[in-house]
Amino acid sequence: MWVRRWLPRGLALASGCLLVLAYPAPALGWLAWAGLVPVLLLCARAGSVREAAWRGSLAGAGFFLTLFQWVLPHVGLLAPVLGLVGGLLWVPVGVVAQRLLREPTAGRTLLAVVVLPSVWVGVEAVRSWEHLGGAWGLLGLTQWQARPVLALASLGGVWLLSFVLVAVNAGLAAALLPGRARPLGGALALGIVALVLGYGLLRPDPVPFGSVRVAGVQPGLVHGVEERFTTHLNLTRQAAGRGQAVVVWGQSSTPFDPARRPGAVARLRETAAAVGSDVLVNVDARAADGRIRKTTQQYGPDGLTATYEKRRLVPFGEYVPLRPLLGGLLRDTGIAEEDRAPGAAPVILRLGTADAGPLISYESMFPDLRRELVRLGADVTIVQGSLTSFHGTWAQPQQASAEAVRAVETGRSAVLVELNGTSAAFDAQGRRLAWMPPDERGIFVVDVPLYEGTTPYVRWGDWVPAAAFAITAVAAGWALVNRSGIKKRRSGHGE
Repeated sequence: MWVRRWLPRGLALASGCLLVLAYPAPALGWLAWAGLVPVLLLCARAGSVREAAWRGSLAGAGFFLTLFQWVLPHVGLLAPVLGLVGGLLWVPVGVVAQRLLREPTAGRTLLAVVVLPSVWVGVEAVRSWEHLGGAWGLLGLTQWQARPVLALASLGGVWLLSFVLVAVNAGLAAALLPGRARPLGGALALGIVALVLGYGLLRPDPVPFGSVRVAGVQPGLVHGVEERFTTHLNLTRQAAGRGQAVVVWGQSSTPFDPARRPGAVARLRETAAAVGSDVLVNVDARAADGRIRKTTQQYGPDGLTATYEKRRLVPFGEYVPLRPLLGGLLRDTGIAEEDRAPGAAPVILRLGTADAGPLISYESMFPDLRRELVRLGADVTIVQGSLTSFHGTWAQPQQASAEAVRAVETGRSAVLVELNGTSAAFDAQGRRLAWMPPDERGIFVVDVPLYEGTTPYVRWGDWVPAAAFAITAVAAGWALVNRSGIKKRRSGHGE
């Protein structure tokens, strides 16, 4: 009895872990097209809703703990909480799989291909809330190298990619379960793949109207305030004569406020004049109001020309939710000792003849921020990042690969410059323009195409999550009404 109960649960846990191989660094993106099938089969074959919930929760816990293995050493007592929350998030997936696929008729198979992806996308949208850690590890991000598939992001963002991946998994699961609906499940899976590839291959490529040259500085981890600043200045001077419009430094590249050090401002102005372009630094320091802020600052030969303050802060890394309650409990972990202050508004920077929308590290994972910048007129988006705490982990290529999806979503080239991570640049088709792994040091220079127009995703926004919530609500209502009817019929027979 014990083996019959826990063997499927153990397989569910392992299946959740296996799906993570679709993400960088393994980057087995093809696995996302069938990696959920084992979990769906195990949940479908569960003898009860309760058992399906158990199997779904264990698969979710395995997925999240494996996906975020790079952060576990830094969160201490929060690690079990991460596993618990991850498990709870997958319970609806397990329950719906059990209800729709346990005896897959044609009708239930059709519902599964629509409702399961809706539940999945709804869960992804909820867990993408900034205070829960943001949009890391969304299933659609696994397709960053599959350009025909990636084109779908221009219609509905990363959410639409996740939706079609889960729909194909649901169809394949139905095709593997006994019943007359097996051919329908396989046909639906193949049909969805054909539609996705057809759109990607037939969609006209966006045509650039020009380009802007961007130089990035990636010095790696440099200890010492003055040493870090000087290293950036020295590397920046290597861009002299390269014709760039801006030299970009990573997050926290300037761990002091240059305004309080006149000599630092003078050195930035001299460097900007020497290389013939503006320099985009990132200040992580206490401001005049006494609060610590992370700020993008644009310096030219004449001094400071523009600033942008980071608006979305990393929970526990840059601020602690419910600090009076959790601060003492997590004192010996890697949490922020003092909360940073968030910025208030987006900013557009002028880079020669182009307009750039700046974001800072964690903000790069949020599709809505990128969409907002494009609506404000950004020709290109630039992210200043730093994953120093997670050097050598999967976090670094995961953040860099997400830039490909962000570029296709918005129809704008995307550039990420890391202090110590994986710097990258992609054009609006998701083609890689630059890629500097975390162990490489120095500068890179890239010509970034500029595009006009807006994608449907920029115009329509998050219509896929909205539709997913609506479908989930209707399905839940239908299930409750149906269950109530069954109980009434049984009660009537009993009388």
